[in-house]
Amino acid sequence: MKLNKLSKEHLNGIGFSRRHFLGAVAALGVPAFLPAVKGENAPSNRLRVGCVGFGGMGRGDAGDHSRLGELAALCDVDKKRLGAAGERFKINAENQYGDYRRILDRQDIDLVSCSTPDHWHVKIAVEAMMAGKHVFCQKPLTLTVDEGFIVRGACEKFKKVFQVGTQQRSQIELFGRAVNICRKGILGEIRKVIVGLPASPNPNRQYDPFMPKPVPEELDWNQWLGQAPWTEYIPQRCHGTFRYWFEYASGVIADWGAHHIDIALWALNADRKGVGPISIDGRDSRALCGFDEKGNPDTDKMFNTPCDFDFNCRFENGTELHVTTRADNGIIFEGTKGRIFVDRGRISGKPIEEKWDGGYFSDEDRIALYGFLPSSWHKQNFYRSIREGVPCVSDPISHVQTMTIAHLCGIAARLKREIRWDPVNECVIGDSLAQSFIAREQRKGFEIPKI
Repeated sequence: MKLNKLSKEHLNGIGFSRRHFLGAVAALGVPAFLPAVKGENAPSNRLRVGCVGFGGMGRGDAGDHSRLGELAALCDVDKKRLGAAGERFKINAENQYGDYRRILDRQDIDLVSCSTPDHWHVKIAVEAMMAGKHVFCQKPLTLTVDEGFIVRGACEKFKKVFQVGTQQRSQIELFGRAVNICRKGILGEIRKVIVGLPASPNPNRQYDPFMPKPVPEELDWNQWLGQAPWTEYIPQRCHGTFRYWFEYASGVIADWGAHHIDIALWALNADRKGVGPISIDGRDSRALCGFDEKGNPDTDKMFNTPCDFDFNCRFENGTELHVTTRADNGIIFEGTKGRIFVDRGRISGKPIEEKWDGGYFSDEDRIALYGFLPSSWHKQNFYRSIREGVPCVSDPISHVQTMTIAHLCGIAARLKREIRWDPVNECVIGDSLAQSFIAREQRKGFEIPKI
């Protein structure tokens, strides 16, 4: 069966078997990572889902899962959020938990959706795989570079389907088309990529020090903190603004960078283990607080992640990846033959206007890039990975490469210097202090399992 004879309906899974899929991919010479599902979760069954975390993204994720699967259990450390979610999704109190481990204990749960703050992602995801569950986890996936190593080890060991919530990979006509243009050499050799991120928190605003408050009655603050160091409850450390503290996240670098850096690496074919920048310059960056010579913030009462920056990440072949707040929110690809810009609303540039790529993204191109014909609905692609064995559109292995760069930018910013990185051995070169930030001590009782 030749690939160009396959109908779109077959490629989208209507009567298209795993064996046929493998044959089609092999015909193109496209490597494919196929999770070992081996007949589990037959299409006639509704996959049962346990959702953890009900902030804004968590509510949206649960809504999507309720359309594609069956919500069976909910979890949040905030009783008010948990109760509201239970009422919205009509899940009774017996299936609502304050401890995610109760969901993992249940044999009737097929997959776990994790939409917690960033510092909880890896622990919950790894333990879910250990419990035999498939995983959908929101971005940014990791808190540290070392957590990426743990995730990779768990994926390799447990062979569960694991998709990251970087939905830009499923925006086929925008980001998929941009990546295809770069991968096919239409722009020539890519020499520079500019990843524009929003300046956040507002670097020009004057903030008063944040003061401790009583812990809200509905919130389990100890459980919310998890692996992070114990501290008094400060509202700005919690719901809505937790990402602006290194204790729980890496700021906008990892928040929006999880999307845009990911697309940049995908286009450069650098979203693979062993590939990455060899230097990251963090000198042109600032936060709302100061840092001492060891990279520690000078106050615990102010946001401490960078809010204004231009990081220059240089690859061995000379390509520069600029991660900056001083460009439009989106990605610019500059090649020897032309340049394009892409964001969530448009793709533009002379190559687009003059249709250097023919003006369309063909099915054959999509299969070559994705390994199959994907849907524009990110979570539908996840469910197809479970049911049909097609590759994950956004897998944790490639996402770890993005997170590594984001965290290295954060380290370079804290130390206000350029650091050298060995992408093959995945370590900082000649800077023991910078290397010490690759992993962090985890609070007793909240350690992530080592795989």
